[in-house]
Amino acid sequence: MLAREIMTANVVSVYENAVLAQAVDLMLKLKVSGLPVVDTEGQLVGILSEGDLMRRIELDTEPKRSKWLEFLLGPGRLAEDYVKTHARHVKDVMTKTVCSVGETTPVGEVVSTMNAHHVKRVPVVRDGKPVGIISRADLVRALGRVLDQPTTPPAVSDADLKDKIIETLRQNWAPNARISVQVHDGNVELRGILTDERQHDAIRVAVENIPGVKAIEDGLAYVDVHAGVFF
Repeated sequence: MLAREIMTANVVSVYENAVLAQAVDLMLKLKVSGLPVVDTEGQLVGILSEGDLMRRIELDTEPKRSKWLEFLLGPGRLAEDYVKTHARHVKDVMTKTVCSVGETTPVGEVVSTMNAHHVKRVPVVRDGKPVGIISRADLVRALGRVLDQPTTPPAVSDADLKDKIIETLRQNWAPNARISVQVHDGNVELRGILTDERQHDAIRVAVENIPGVKAIEDGLAYVDVHAGVFF
């Protein structure tokens, strides 16, 4: 799945020289938590998000620091904070360092980018100009579409299904040598010993996701290796 398949297209941008009040009104009208910011050429130069608006003199939420901390931060940082909390134009308040993705960026890479930069949305750009935006809501909608797609279990023999289960459980978290798998008419019987109870749910989920599995008879036991007690 690619970025262009899940992005919100025809995204509304705001000019960097726009008055902040206008940008805030636009965010409220569109019910969005962030807007791409562009220059007069339409090139992406920043993003204005709710996070940029949390510390404001109007709300009496600007940072309040001790004299000692102000001394440690230095005049440059204090001046920068003053601009963010008092400025009236988008260019002075927006986040200037923006991570973006292309239309053909795989969704997995999009999520990695969002996590790495601790952001809730990323603009999708073409030749430096925003053509869409991907937010967490877009990712949830994409997941919903995939989950809603009807699936028809394939015809598979018990022997092939058993092989697939064993192959799937070749994970670094699964105690393969201690798990016995039997399959009868698509019904899976699991037996074995686990040393960490969190492995239990992981094994169940892995087997449930294999096409052709009808039901699971769970005979896995958890033993506390420190106390020597079975559960």
